[in-house]
Order: sequence, then C-alpha cells, then structure tokens
Amino acid sequence: MQQIDVLLGLQWGDEGKGKIVDVLTPKYDLVARFQGGPNAGHTLEFEGKKYVLRSIPSGIFQGNKINIIGNGVVLDPILFKQEAEALMESGHDIRKSLYISRKAHLILPTHRLLDQAREAAKGAGKIGTTGKGIGPTYTDKISRNGLRVGDIEFDIKAKYDKIKSDHFKILAALHYVQDTAAMDKEWFDSIEFLKSFRFIDSEFFINDALRNDKAILAEGAQGTLLDIDFGSYPFVTSSNTVTAGACTGLGVSPKRIGKVFGIFKAYCTRVGSGPFPTELHDATGEEMCRKGNEFGSVTGRKRRCGWLDLVALRYSVMLNGVTDLIMMKSDVLDMFEEINVCTSYIIDGKETDQFPFSAEMDITPVYKIFDGWQEDMTKVEKEEEFPAAFKTYLNFIEKYLGVSISVVSVGPDRKQTILRKGFMSEK
Repeated sequence: MQQIDVLLGLQWGDEGKGKIVDVLTPKYDLVARFQGGPNAGHTLEFEGKKYVLRSIPSGIFQGNKINIIGNGVVLDPILFKQEAEALMESGHDIRKSLYISRKAHLILPTHRLLDQAREAAKGAGKIGTTGKGIGPTYTDKISRNGLRVGDIEFDIKAKYDKIKSDHFKILAALHYVQDTAAMDKEWFDSIEFLKSFRFIDSEFFINDALRNDKAILAEGAQGTLLDIDFGSYPFVTSSNTVTAGACTGLGVSPKRIGKVFGIFKAYCTRVGSGPFPTELHDATGEEMCRKGNEFGSVTGRKRRCGWLDLVALRYSVMLNGVTDLIMMKSDVLDMFEEINVCTSYIIDGKETDQFPFSAEMDITPVYKIFDGWQEDMTKVEKEEEFPAAFKTYLNFIEKYLGVSISVVSVGPDRKQTILRKGFMSEK
C-alpha cells in the first residue's frame, strides 16, 4: 500500500510552501490540504504570472491532478468563490479536479465578526489574527456547534440561523453587533456556487487511493511554530500544523505517513504579534524585508525579519519527523557580508539549545557568524555552481539539524529550484 507524503512549514509560516507543492506535484496523483483556512496564502509564480491560493491546494495548476480540500480545513464560501472564479478566469477549469470534504467546516460571516471583535477587545494584547474567522470557526467545531460542507446537501437555513443567533449574543456582549443582511445574501449565493463542486467523504477517498497505489501529497498551511499545541502559544493559529495534523485532517493512519518535507527560509520571518528571538530592528532587517518582498500574500501586512533560528528549527524537525529539508529564499541573503545563525538561547543566565515552554520569556540569541557569499544566486542552475561560502552555510545547517537539505530555492519562479542528491528520483 502506498504512503502519503507530507509537506509543511517549519517556521512561523510564509516559508514558500505553494511554490514547492507546485514543483513536486508532477510526482503525485493527488494533492490534499489538511488544515487551516483562507488566512494562509500560498504564492506561486510561473510563466510570468503570479497566483495566490488561500483554500485551494497548490497542485491545481498541474494538469489533471486531483486536489482535495480535507476535513481539517475551514472554508469560507465567499472567499472560496472569489478564489475559484479568479482561477477560472485565468483559464484553469478547476471543477473537474477539485474535490471538497463533506466534513470540512464552514466559516460564517458572524465568525469573521467574532474574530474581529475579540481581537479588538484584546487591545495591546492582540495576537495578530487576520480577522478571517478561522479561530471562531474552529471554536464552534470543537464545541460541537459547527456547520459542515455536507450540511449543504440538506436544508441548512435553520442551522445557519441558530448559529448566527448564538453569535449575535456574544457580539452584543462585545458591543460589536452589525447588520449582516448583505453578508448573509452573499454567503448563500456562494453556497450555490459551492454546490457546483464535487463533495466527497475524503477519508474513504484518500485511503482508497492509497490502496490503489496512488501517490499523495498532503499540503500544510501556516507553519510549525504556529501549531495550537506546540507553537509560541498564545500567538498561534487554531489548528495542528504539524505532521500529525495530516492524519486527523485527512483521515489517514500515522503508519501511512511516508516522507515529510520540511520547508524553511534561509532566514526567519513572522507576521503579526508574538515572540521572535532573532528579530532584527535595524537596517539589515529592513533590507531582508525589501529584498524578500516580505508582505503577506493575503493580508499585505509587512513581515518582521530576522536571522535563521536553528534552535526553533531543530524543534520543528523533531516534532514533524522531517526526512527532507527544503531551503527557500537563499538569494535574499546574497548581499550581506556576514550572516548570523542562532545556535542557542540564553534564558535566565543559562545557555540552552531547547525551545522553551514560553517563547515570551526574555531570550538572548547566541549567534555563529558566517562569511556571506555575495554572489547572485538567482542565476544558479545546478548545485555545482553554489558559492563556497553558501556551501559552508548549508553544511553547517545540515549537521546541526541532522537532516539533509534536499532542495534549495534561489528565486520565486518554478524554474529557480535546485534539486540535490538524487531528490525524489525514486518517485
């Protein structure tokens, strides 16, 4: 029986997962999203065009590959309609290749209002949510009050009104009640559009595909350090972004997990609030942001930038059982004379190489300094062309983490991807 491979982010999201899924998809028959919602934007660039996917798997551009929105995803019908129509207008007929799990939960307009109201109520303690209603939708799911895609096949109006009424009571207490008539109409119009897609029991569909020796890639959203259990709580997302989330988010057994592709940037970024030990508040950080175009693909928010944190990265590798590392945006560091890498923390006067219980603690990063390569990496076409200083950087990271870096991205385009050491040759 075939195994399911997993691709996910190892930092605070925005690692470049969309591009790599698009690069890997030719090796697979099926690509499935297993968690998250439209707060996660995966950006892909090829043939001179740029696409941003929020809920639709990144394998959608690869011919007749099947793409699945899994049960662990929360889906906003309004945003999904906008995203799907934009793809269709660009010439991609996604109705034939995109399937949606009946057990995926639906985001209601009042979920978005609740998200915004709760964030506003936190004042200076806000966590930096995108306000897309992700957290409140997962809250309703866990409290057994959610509305699922499969409910569309029945009369959902009564369920919708009940949930909306419950939400209005909370919004009233938060002094955030708004007229939702226009949003309600748009939501139900979008539900009609959603009905034009194929709904499936994804757990059966995926396991049947595995039994029929189909190659499957599970695509994660956000990043490991935003995981609800293991991330920098409370500045985290509302789902399990780690490998284990693929099991619950798609309905597959842990023993069916094969390769785990862990993606990280050659430096670190974070959007919104929350701890960031290696963050740079100087001209170097600003230059990283400019060169890396570090602005959210969905929100447009500026990302905070800093040096690579190997303490946090090794923690993520451990949690996910990473078999192959994929380094993104190596070219962003081209211009620096020196490059710092965090190898340990000093907390309460003691040095440690373990990620702490609370990343809000007073952490001083300990750095190892490397010579910069100061060459244009975007022109590199094969591993042999890597600058010597860059090879030193790669080798140190591999030794520290105990996992090989199998792929190096040297630019945003699909073609600017260097596969190393016979990567995926057996697929």
